[in-house]
Order: sequence, then structure tokens, then C-alpha cells
Amino acid sequence: MMWKKVSGTCKYLLLFLLFITPIPVVHADVVKPALIEITVNKQGNVNIEIRASIEALLTGINGRYKNTQDAPNAAEYDHLRHMSSEQLMPEFKKFEPTFLKKIKLIDNKQHEIPLSISKVKIPERGYTKVPRISVINLSGKVDLNAQSVQWYYPLSFGDHAVRLRQVDLEKQQFHWSEWQWLRNDKLSEPLSLTEIVAQKPLLTTIGNYIELGYKHILPKGTDHILFILGLFLFSIKLRPLLWQITMFTIAHTITLGLAMNGIFDLPARIVQPLIALSIVYVGVENVFNKGLQKSRLILVFGFGLLHGLGFASMLADFGMPKNAFVTALISFNIGVELGQLSILFAAYLLIGLWFGKREWYKTLVINPASIIIALIAFYWFLDRLDIGILG
Repeated sequence: MMWKKVSGTCKYLLLFLLFITPIPVVHADVVKPALIEITVNKQGNVNIEIRASIEALLTGINGRYKNTQDAPNAAEYDHLRHMSSEQLMPEFKKFEPTFLKKIKLIDNKQHEIPLSISKVKIPERGYTKVPRISVINLSGKVDLNAQSVQWYYPLSFGDHAVRLRQVDLEKQQFHWSEWQWLRNDKLSEPLSLTEIVAQKPLLTTIGNYIELGYKHILPKGTDHILFILGLFLFSIKLRPLLWQITMFTIAHTITLGLAMNGIFDLPARIVQPLIALSIVYVGVENVFNKGLQKSRLILVFGFGLLHGLGFASMLADFGMPKNAFVTALISFNIGVELGQLSILFAAYLLIGLWFGKREWYKTLVINPASIIIALIAFYWFLDRLDIGILG
């Protein structure tokens, strides 16, 4: 009877909103940006440490793929990431000439500095649902008269961040430059070799970390997107929604700060399945809810603690500026909140504004959408257990 009261146009629109969704059912890892640290001492010796996924390098899967399963050679990538370190090393050895040919370190006189691979460390397989980060060390020698260097890492290898450290062992001085995010196929900005590198302006740090936080939600944070949509579906009334978002924000800020200071952390093999279960819970409870209860707020707070640890795993790789830690942490959380608000605003414009006050809204929108969210998240939970349940 309820369905008969809905106009034909609304029926088709509701079906479209419920079943045409950008959230992938298959949840595989995304490729993390490579982190590159260049060290140059007073004698001109250069050491470059590259932390990256060798499996992604070998298969050409880079940041343009939001889900590694979208790549044409996803099967090869999955095969490589299940290899032991001893099995993967020979595969990279065959790739080394191509790797060295494509990367470049150039001084300010446009002289390319010859580089060689001095060491490669591939960790054991571990938890395969999180990309395995290997360490590639390069060595070379720069002309003592060089004023600066520029780094090139091809876009085919993925997004990356680079910084340079000047070392004077005699005076025990170490000067780090700021990170440069590189998302195009161009050389880095010049990295000075002759002076203490000036710190970036405060507004630049704020902007960088706001962008980092926002992009961690949109478009990369599929699990966080589903969680926020689950909160939205609980109620389109502003007060219950704000209470939940506030509890979630406070909680993930706490654990993010603790994890980044090394005070508290949990392994990804524990955090990732629990994050998926938190989404399952929110989806299921939406179907049976009879209004906002204190127990719901406490659970949302607990789920926020988990999601904060998920944020920390990404920030731990990139690092935080020691001289502006609080500023960077707050800026990152602002970016996260802007991402969450974008999701809520879009959901309201697409669904809540048009159908939120209809008597059939819970039956035909909240319940089916929440069940879909719970089923997707439960699939992720089984997948993230990494015990072969899904093959």
C-alpha cells in the first residue's frame, strides 16, 4: 500500500539513488603515495630512501586507480602481494634497470646525477589488505659546487612526496626541507643544498593538511563515506545528526593525536575489520532505531576512536611537522570534517530535501539503503579478516 502512494517518477528516482552507487562492493587496497627522502652530506654523498609498494611498481598500478581491482592487471598485483619477500625480490631485480632509467636527480646546472641501487628491503607479507611498503635505497654523488637539486619520479610510478636533508656530521647539524607533494609528471621544485631551508609559511602548512584530510575522505575514503551516509540515514533532523557527527569528530581527533604521538595504536589487521563492523552496526541499527539514544552516541564515539586510528595509519607514513604539529593535526581534521560535510550536504540535496518528510521515507529509503550499506560493509569485514573466507 505504501509503494502505491509513491508517484512513478519518484519510484524511478528512489531506485536510482538506492542502487546506482559509486561505492565498490569489492574492497581492495588503494596505492599509497611513495615517500622519498634525499640525504646529502658535506662531501656530496647522496642517499635516497624510497618507501613504496614494489607490487604496484611492477604492475604499473598507481594512484589513478581508486581501487586496485579496477586496474587491468589486478590479478598480477594480487599474486605479487601474496608472495614472500624472498619470492618478490627476484621480480624486482628484473625491474631495476627500468626503475633506474625513469627516475632522475638533477642539479641546478642541469647535470643528471648517476644513481645506483644500494639496498632493497622487502618486508614479509604480513596483512595483505594493507599495501606492503618496501624500502629502496639509492646512492650517488653530487658536485660540491651544486646549489640545489631537483627530483623526478614518473607519474606512471604514482603520486609521491619528497624532501631533502642536509647533513653536517662535524657540526652535528641536520636540516630537513618541507615535504613537496607531487601529483604530476614534473620535476620537484629546487631543493637547496647551501642553506637552512626556510620553513613553509603557516598558511601553506594549513592548506596542505586540510587538502590531505579532505582527500582522505573524498574520494579515497570509501569506508568513511559509507559510515557518514549511515549516520545521515539515521535521521534527517539536524539535532540527532549533529550529536552523532560531534561525537564521531571528538573521538577520531583523540585517537589520531594519540597515535601520531606514539602513545596508542593498534595493528591494521585489527583496526580495518573493526571499522567495517562499525559500518555494519550503523546500517543495521538504522532499520530498528526508534530515536537517538545515549547508547547510540557512546557507540558512535567508540567507532570514531577506531576511524581515528585508520586516519593515523595514513598520516604516519607522511609524517607531521614537529614545529607545527598541532596546526597540522587541526588542519587535517578540518579537512576531514569538510569532507564529511560535503557527503552530508550532497545526501541531503539528493534525498533528504525531496523525500525526507514523506511518510514512506523510512520504508523505501532508509531501510533499503541501510541494508545495502550493512551488506557491503559485512563483505569488507570478511575480506579484511584475510583468512581466505572469500577466496
